[in-house]
Amino acid sequence: MTTVPTIGVLALQGDVREHARALEAAGARTLSVRRPEELERVDGLVLPGGESTTMWRLARSFELLDPLRKRIEAGLPAYGSCAGMIMLADRIRDGVAGQETVGGIDMTVRRNAFGRQVDSFEASVPLTGMGDTPYHAVFIRAPWVESVGDAVEILGRAESGPNAGRIVAVRQGRLMATSFHPELTGDFRVHHYFADLVRRTTEEE
Repeated sequence: MTTVPTIGVLALQGDVREHARALEAAGARTLSVRRPEELERVDGLVLPGGESTTMWRLARSFELLDPLRKRIEAGLPAYGSCAGMIMLADRIRDGVAGQETVGGIDMTVRRNAFGRQVDSFEASVPLTGMGDTPYHAVFIRAPWVESVGDAVEILGRAESGPNAGRIVAVRQGRLMATSFHPELTGDFRVHHYFADLVRRTTEEE
């Protein structure tokens, strides 16, 4: 019998409903997470896109920042898209003064690296472990990954344009992140990949 994991979506800001819909299409139950007690009920967590400085401040206000760090340090699978990628980075560049992250992935991420809202774009990105067809990725005020540690697997890079070669998808153990917004497309491969990761983790424990 296949395990049906409960995957939370951090519901402080961003595309919460869109991520929940994609996760349910990938065979998971979902739960909106705004409080530490809700965080304790999930097998995995999505940190959605939005505005990373707002997300950090709200997580601090809702007394979620330290519980998030502790659960991720304890092995909770987590996936961050766009601002969520920034939140999972150990190091950020071009952040605001004092900006904090949850951390967990040994990477340096540059905030708003691809430009402002008007510079949003779509591009094809081949993704390791997610089929042979490149992913049609939506980038909105997106970060990119400037450097990674030895334990980080690069899942995808921008293929064309002036930013070709930039890292836009990564994984480190039970944590993964993308610069782009897979919840805004009808292609749920990224969410299936994460749901499978959570499912395997749940079955191992």
